[in-house]
Amino acid sequence: MPAKSNGVKAKKYLGQHFLEDPSVAERIVEAIQTEQPEACILEIGPGTGALTRPLIQRFGLQVLALDIDEESVRFLLQQAWVPTQCIKVGDFLRMPLERVASSGPLVIVGNFPYNISSQILFKFLDWKDHGIELVGMFQKEVAERVCADHGSKTYGILSVLVQVYYEAEYLFTVPPRVFNPPPKVNSGVLRLQRRTEWPEDVAYTDLKRLAKAAFNQRRKTLRNSLRAGGFDVDGIDEATLKLRPEQLSPEAFVNLMRQLGSQ
Repeated sequence: MPAKSNGVKAKKYLGQHFLEDPSVAERIVEAIQTEQPEACILEIGPGTGALTRPLIQRFGLQVLALDIDEESVRFLLQQAWVPTQCIKVGDFLRMPLERVASSGPLVIVGNFPYNISSQILFKFLDWKDHGIELVGMFQKEVAERVCADHGSKTYGILSVLVQVYYEAEYLFTVPPRVFNPPPKVNSGVLRLQRRTEWPEDVAYTDLKRLAKAAFNQRRKTLRNSLRAGGFDVDGIDEATLKLRPEQLSPEAFVNLMRQLGSQ
């Protein structure tokens, strides 16, 4: 029988693991640095409201909790502490974020489903002009990957792209026992804060294509992986082309894209 939390069934296909420890929820909400009164605090997948309640206590009507699960939304709308305008049925991955970010900056927070956590990060990067901060719970290895330094075996596409535009900080680890149903692995809470400056002369779409080409064949040298990805590497210095992608820092990827130009 599916696990229940406050009468709401956890749905495996949605990757739901309901947080049931108020102290963990409070730590996540306290980790949000943004104090701007015009910011939209967008919670993804509120579930049974473990994070939603302290979010509303701190930010009031700035909060918008978005859940694809109609049962969770119905449950939350029955709670006396929930303003109805703070809860909405919707799919974050399909929603145009200008609907919620048109009037100000965007902060994303949540206990993110493991099965879409990377997609959430990629969409957040697509909307980096609006998104000033993200505080969320991921599978521990995903959170560590985002914060990984170059040279690490876990350093990859998300490490490069996130760190070019955001300061990434791994905050703390959360054990399975505080969830219902408990996941099989530890979770990690991550905070991203948008940098005050980023490389305006390099298009994000070009940098993303470069990182994907490099790490799609991470065991090969950059010469081979970039050629396989459709890049013309003529004119790039030999020392760089002999490296493997994990040996390049995020800044080095930006500089390499400058050398390659828009291709």
